[in-house]
Amino acid sequence: MIELKEIEKLEELSRIEMTLDEKKELQKDFESILDYVSEIQGVVTDLNDSSKQPLDPLHNVMREDNNANEEGLYTDRILKSAPKNEKGYIKVKKIL
Repeated sequence: MIELKEIEKLEELSRIEMTLDEKKELQKDFESILDYVSEIQGVVTDLNDSSKQPLDPLHNVMREDNNANEEGLYTDRILKSAPKNEKGYIKVKKIL
């Protein structure tokens, strides 16, 4: 169980002021949080067990880019729609 002096240390480190009631409330919250973390750690340990292999091994889900556009296919239309262009590039304001 987390003690009030530990809550006070956290209060000091985080530079916040808390009433005694708030500290007690936080103490209760910490208990439930720590219990939940312990529960999660048990699950993660089970997943790391080498005797348990996943049913579907991981694989790359990215698709092949077979429908790539022809180079320069839309360049002229894009340049014509831009307010300013120069030497095949869209010209924009310098922003610093």
